[in-house]
Amino acid sequence: MCVTDTSAGYECGRAGIPVMDIIFLHELKVKTLIGIYPWERASAQTIQLDLEIALPTSRACVTDNFEDALDYAQVVQRINETLSQRHFSLLEALAEHIAQIILTEFNSPWTKISVAKLSAIRGVKKLGVRIERRREDMALKTAD
Repeated sequence: MCVTDTSAGYECGRAGIPVMDIIFLHELKVKTLIGIYPWERASAQTIQLDLEIALPTSRACVTDNFEDALDYAQVVQRINETLSQRHFSLLEALAEHIAQIILTEFNSPWTKISVAKLSAIRGVKKLGVRIERRREDMALKTAD
């Protein structure tokens, strides 16, 4: 049975089955400093991001009102802003940082982030990491 809990990002659909609306941004390319080698710290590389972001509510589906929707442009702007100001050694840390921004600043209950370096190794088109995070898990980590 589904209990409506919009704070967790779940709403009840037909027959009490939880529903979650997810937006996606695929193949977002951003130049950033990423890596552990000295040349990687001096020269920005293009990385590719794929994001799936659960919406805090499905209100925009009903109202067709932009004010009830998540502004994709703001998400992209915030990611570009962060990656222009910060150097990460590992793709894992970069993905985690973006996930925390999505969960906290955009009030998403769940997100999946993929981050890939392009042509970083000869013969490999993309290499990277994919993480999934839930806001409810953040509360458990801070309680530990």
